[in-house]
Amino acid sequence: MELQFKQIQISDKANVLALFKETAEKISKKNVDHWQYWKNPPQEKIAWVEEGIQHKEFFFITTKNTDLVGMVRILNEDKLYWGPQQEKAKYVHSLVVKEEFNGKGIGAKILQEIEMKAKKEDCNYLRLDADTKNPKLCRYYENLGFKKVGSKELPLSTYQLYQKEL
Repeated sequence: MELQFKQIQISDKANVLALFKETAEKISKKNVDHWQYWKNPPQEKIAWVEEGIQHKEFFFITTKNTDLVGMVRILNEDKLYWGPQQEKAKYVHSLVVKEEFNGKGIGAKILQEIEMKAKKEDCNYLRLDADTKNPKLCRYYENLGFKKVGSKELPLSTYQLYQKEL
């Protein structure tokens, strides 16, 4: 399946929040207490989305036929989770794959596409985090070759920090 990344516009904010809510409900069905704040997001999370859209960091992922598969946020720095860093890296947040596309390797394919882009931009690492309340997600990233390099405690949870050397 060929995937395309489409820049998200501020006019798409309601769709972004709907995708987060849909994903939170999907995760809740698996009895995992992760991302549940997206069901009724606090103002700071909405502001985080708006900021990411304004900085052109959010992308819808579509098929060649323009079917919406999911979304992702890609940053050049992530001071909140990672603090100041010397090595050039891409940071992945909010990787969402719609439920009907689960189990088809799409999450891995999205990360591969981001990895290729990062390599072209001479990045040393691809970095992301996973909520400690979601051990299945942590194992998923580890199985894709990401190494745990630390953790970050924030008000909503504690997050495992992962990176993959490029």
